[in-house]
Amino acid sequence: MSSSARVPADAPVADPADLRDDAERMTAAELAELQLTRLRATLRHAYADVEHYRRSFDAAGVTPADCRSLADLARFPFTTKADLRDSYPFGMFAVPMDQVRRIHASSGTTGRPTVVGYTENDLSMWADVVARSIRAAGGRPGHKVHVSYGYGLFTGGLGAHYGAERAGCTVIPASGGMTARQVQIIQDFRPEIIMVTPSYMLTLLDEFERQGIDPRSTSLKVGIFGAEPWTEEMRREIEDRLGIDAVDIYGLSEVIGPGVAQECVETKDGLHIWEDHFYPEVVDPLTDVVLPEGERGELVFTSLTKEALPVIRYRTRDLTRLLPGTARPAFRRMEKVTGRCDDMIILRGVNIFPSQIEEIVLRTPGVAPHFQIELTRQGRMDRMTVRAEARPDAGAELRDAAVGLIAQGVKDGIGVSVEVRIVDPETLERSVGKIRRLRDLRP
Repeated sequence: MSSSARVPADAPVADPADLRDDAERMTAAELAELQLTRLRATLRHAYADVEHYRRSFDAAGVTPADCRSLADLARFPFTTKADLRDSYPFGMFAVPMDQVRRIHASSGTTGRPTVVGYTENDLSMWADVVARSIRAAGGRPGHKVHVSYGYGLFTGGLGAHYGAERAGCTVIPASGGMTARQVQIIQDFRPEIIMVTPSYMLTLLDEFERQGIDPRSTSLKVGIFGAEPWTEEMRREIEDRLGIDAVDIYGLSEVIGPGVAQECVETKDGLHIWEDHFYPEVVDPLTDVVLPEGERGELVFTSLTKEALPVIRYRTRDLTRLLPGTARPAFRRMEKVTGRCDDMIILRGVNIFPSQIEEIVLRTPGVAPHFQIELTRQGRMDRMTVRAEARPDAGAELRDAAVGLIAQGVKDGIGVSVEVRIVDPETLERSVGKIRRLRDLRP
C-alpha cells in the first residue's frame, strides 16, 4: 500500500504484516549486510567531512577502512552531548549549509543547546521511520492524528507531524497547552490517534472527567506516547480510563528525533529499533565495554543514513537492554528505558539539567549563588520549584523582581514553567563534599 493511499477510517483493519515495508521483511543476514554497507559509508562520510570525527578517529588510531565487520564498530570512539555542545552551533554538520533544510535544537547543560541539522534526504528518512512507527502502533491511512507534542526547535511536534502525513494520515497540529481546548478539539474533530507525552495524557483525561465527559466515549483508539519515561502501571491506567491501546515511541534529537524505535501494538513488549537506519549497542557505562544482548547498560546509537549530522557511537545516557525481535523479527527490541546515567531531570517531556538553572540564578540581580530544585507531584503532573537565596542586601522589591526573572529565564531558555521562591539568606543547605541541588519529593 502506498503511503498516500487513503481508506475510510472505519474500514476493516488490515493485517499488520500487509503494511510492513521491504526493510521490515528482511532476514537477519540481509539486514546485517545492509547495516555494514551503510555503516562503512557513514564512517567515511564522518571522517571526510566532520573535523571532530577526523580528530577523534586519528586519536584512537582507527580509520573507516578498519571497519570490516559490525563488531569492528567497537574500535571507534564515542560521541557525547558535550561534543555537540563544543561544536556549537554547526561544527558537527557534515554538509554545506546550503544543503541543510531544517535545524532543530535541544537543551544543553551549559546554556548552549545541541544543534542538529537535516538535509532533504534526512527529512524524508525521518518521515519514513515515524510513518513506520505509526503503522506499527496501529495507525492506518485515513486516520486522524492529534499531535500534542510541542512544535518549534523541539523535534517532537514536527517529527510526529510529517511522519503522520507520510503514513497517509490527517494531522491535527494541536501542540501543547490549552488543555480544555484540546479536549474540545478531540470531541469535535474525532481523531483516532493521539501523540503526546504520557503525563500530559493524564492531564487531558482529568480534564475530560472535569467536564463530565467519559474519556472512553471518545473516538481515540491509539495513543503513541514518548519524550519521557513511563511505567507499565501508567500504561494500564491510560488504557483503562481511555479505552485505547497505549504504545511507546523512542527518539532523541541528536540521533534524529522521535521514530528511532517503536512499540508494536500487537505485542507491547518493548520497542523495535529501526536498525536499517540506527545501529544500537549497549555498553557498560563504567568500563565502556560492549555488553551482550540481554544485559542492561547504556544505550549507544550510530546513524546509518544521516547526511547533515551523522553520529558515531552516540552515548544516549539512557539505560536499557537489547532483546530479540518479536512482532518485527528483523529488528531487535529495546526494553523501556529504566533510568539515566547522569543527573538529567525530565519534566513534562523537557530535558533539564541543574547547571541550566544555576546559570539563570547566577545572572539574576539580588540572588546569591545558592539554590535548590524541588520536584513534587500535584495531581498527575510533575512540578518543579526553584528555591534561591536572596543576597543579604536585597530588599523586598529586588526579591520580587528576581522571582519573575528566574521564572521567565527558565521559560524562555528551557521551555517549561516553574515556581520560584526567594528565601532568606543562609536558609538553604550548604555543601559538605558533593552539593545536593535536587530534592525529589515525588511519591
